[in-house]
Amino acid sequence: MHTVVTKVISLSDKAYAELKKRKGREESFSDVVLRMIENKRTGSLLKFAGVWSGEEFDAIEKDLRKQREAGAGREHDP
Repeated sequence: MHTVVTKVISLSDKAYAELKKRKGREESFSDVVLRMIENKRTGSLLKFAGVWSGEEFDAIEKDLRKQREAGAGREHDP
């Protein structure tokens, strides 16, 4: 059971409209805010799927390999 405490906060019209769009039929605005915070905190790697492809991906992969190889011989501080 949740205790409901009323707090007054100010939102721009744009922020209110965005919250309202995301609000489910059975959700409170508090539910929406909490869900958005949790999603932001946990984030999904799936959002990156397919972002890079083709030549761009090849260039990034090549650069990462060079960086790893350059760093492989270095000693790291504990």
